[in-house]
Amino acid sequence: FVAQFGLPAKPQAKLDNIRDDPVKVSNKRGTIVFATAGPNTRTSQLFINYKDNAFLDRQGFAPFGEVVDDGMEVVDKFFAGYGESPNQGQITNSGNTYLDAKFPKLTKIVKAKIE
Repeated sequence: FVAQFGLPAKPQAKLDNIRDDPVKVSNKRGTIVFATAGPNTRTSQLFINYKDNAFLDRQGFAPFGEVVDDGMEVVDKFFAGYGESPNQGQITNSGNTYLDAKFPKLTKIVKAKIE
């Protein structure tokens, strides 16, 4: 239902939380949103909605960007075979060392453009 990303490639100290924004637009296919673990807990993790997920609006997930042009054709090709398997704690502690060893097919974003 979403493609989540944003944990650092190299281990680092815990990031400060970012305060929530109000939900002004719906979580539609292609919108970019901060992941949270509750109110005012946003950090570096983001997700892209694969489909319309309006139920996330009521949970406080506020889209702030959108994949444009043919970008969703690229997102639709992200490898999804691991599901929720990568452990976020291990990613935080070991970064790409853990991911490369355990999840070699994982799609990585190496460059993004903001317009």
